[in-house]
Amino acid sequence: MSAALQAVKKFRLRELAPILKADPKASSARPKILNPFLPHKNPESGRWAPPKYSLRRQADLVKSARASGLLHLLPPGPKLARKDLTSASAPTSEAAEQPQPWTAAVEWDGEFKPKEVKGAEVGNRLYAGKKRMFKGHKWERTIDKRTWKRKMLMKDMDARIERFKTTYKRKTPSPVSPARPVTYSKLPF
Repeated sequence: MSAALQAVKKFRLRELAPILKADPKASSARPKILNPFLPHKNPESGRWAPPKYSLRRQADLVKSARASGLLHLLPPGPKLARKDLTSASAPTSEAAEQPQPWTAAVEWDGEFKPKEVKGAEVGNRLYAGKKRMFKGHKWERTIDKRTWKRKMLMKDMDARIERFKTTYKRKTPSPVSPARPVTYSKLPF
């Protein structure tokens, strides 16, 4: 038995345990079980309880069920939409020959309502409905201005280098010629 099949079987046995203990011979009626992939409200206290399985564990179960072809045995949730369940393949012929108690049909209590995300249809979920982009780092905000300035300075860089070199040569005294008297004073007084 593959690891994917074992994971799905373990999940089903854990969730169907109360029903299987009460009535080992599965009845024709579909039992109603609380969906472990969804949060539920406690009727006595009125508080919301988190889902029994985290999103990571749900994703692992969905991957295992897809690998073993048992996607139809999982309840709908955030990681498995109802449309995926309807398009999931029916039980294989070998499963139909040997009906197992953990493969019995179940009605999952609770309905998953997917959130409508603006911009998801065009692939822009992050900035959908926002007036402007997020702040970002300073280097990200100033990169356009710096790039423009760098291009402008590099445009005539050859002429600037030549001008600097000639100016520097003019100011540097020759070591073989005698020193010239300085007519100007470097000091301000």
